[in-house]
Amino acid sequence: MASLPTPRAVIFDWDNTLVDTWAVITSCYNATFAHFGLPPWTEVDTRARAHQSLRDAFPVLFGDRWEEARAVFYRTFDVVHLDRLRAREGAELLLATLTERGLYLAVVSNKTGSALRKEVAHLGWDRFFGKVVGATDAVRDKPAGDPVVMALQPAALTPSEQVWFAGDTAVDLECAHRTGCLPVLVREEAPEAHEFVTFPPRVHVRNCHALLALI
Repeated sequence: MASLPTPRAVIFDWDNTLVDTWAVITSCYNATFAHFGLPPWTEVDTRARAHQSLRDAFPVLFGDRWEEARAVFYRTFDVVHLDRLRAREGAELLLATLTERGLYLAVVSNKTGSALRKEVAHLGWDRFFGKVVGATDAVRDKPAGDPVVMALQPAALTPSEQVWFAGDTAVDLECAHRTGCLPVLVREEAPEAHEFVTFPPRVHVRNCHALLALI
């Protein structure tokens, strides 16, 4: 841990890094699958499969009807997402403390930008972030580096290991590696031997409290 560079900025993933949304995402996928007569996913399935943005994932899942599928997904999402949105334990304390210390904070998520910013505002957390970047805001979505560059622009920062990228999935770690940010895995489970072989985390923390203690 002593070799970790001191961060000037932290970029956060959103879903299931700062907020708990697996139940919401699973409900939206299953409403979409039901529309097409497809079998539902369990929450475990969603955790394993739902990491890309919809514009990247849905053409694979639904072929030529992916835009219809997207409409069903978002129709369901619009009804439930704010009511079921829950902050992860310690997330607000983490953000407030890092802000007080003068770190630049941003969000890079594969949730559609308009919905993402509604959730950030709903929690009153827009005061913490210099930029909130969602899917379709940049030319390409995470794991491409475009949204990271966009997220750092207000602070006139460029990606480096002094920019920590904190997220819970392989897509987050890949994005960190691609941009030269420091990859931080935030999830309860420690990485297994077969996980993250190509894009490994530099450090793993179990939750927001542990990340704050580390920084």
